Amino acid sequence: MISLIASRELKSLFLSPLAWSVLGVLQLILAWLFLVQVETFLQVQPKLAGIQGAPGLTDLVATPMLDAAATFIMLLLPLLSMRLFSDEFRNGTFSLLLTAPVSMSRIVLGKYLGIMGFIVIAVVLALLMPVALLIGGSLDWGKLLAAALGLLLVSASFAVIGLYISSLTAQPAVAAIGTYGVLLFFWIISLAAQSGGEGGQIFNWLSLQTHHDTMMKGLVRSSDLIYYLLVIGGFLLLTIRRLDSLRTEA
Repeated sequence: MISLIASRELKSLFLSPLAWSVLGVLQLILAWLFLVQVETFLQVQPKLAGIQGAPGLTDLVATPMLDAAATFIMLLLPLLSMRLFSDEFRNGTFSLLLTAPVSMSRIVLGKYLGIMGFIVIAVVLALLMPVALLIGGSLDWGKLLAAALGLLLVSASFAVIGLYISSLTAQPAVAAIGTYGVLLFFWIISLAAQSGGEGGQIFNWLSLQTHHDTMMKGLVRSSDLIYYLLVIGGFLLLTIRRLDSLRTEA
């Protein structure tokens, strides 16, 4: 049942022009950034040739592009996640879900996996650009895969937050604005860490950007993986509890 809901959600995403527009805009921006990074690398390559351990294509082209991709996905994804449950509320189809012999956990997981399918497609398409550099150069696969994993996990966190906010309102626009606010909060909360002290360390750990930046450096730490799993699992549970409360009230 989860797979059926996920496939239905993914299909409905690509039946709308919005999903194609988001994917197209994202790829155009990343392609432009990729070409700019390649041109910059070609300009500095003669200077790097004689330096021992100099940064290569992965450090100067692939990782910066994937790093920027996280910011653009954060800006574009709420446009898709805003309709996950808000449309169900607004169109009155959520009442059908309430009476269906399916647990809310399966419905939530199905919808989440549906939008994750879109994210996987976007990340794979972005990853194809640096992989194309193999035609004339070499890549550090460890750093590249760590960066790709970081992009996938932080995007998955964006999606689950958008899923939860969408379950709180029947207005997609309100869900989108709310998602932007929460994502921005979790992205820049690390700025509070500059004050130092134990509180600063907590703010730094709570920041999505902190864990993302670590993986962009090619480091895959268990603490970062646990953080992303806690964010994803926590917001999934919040969404399930929210919808279960609506089913109880109905």
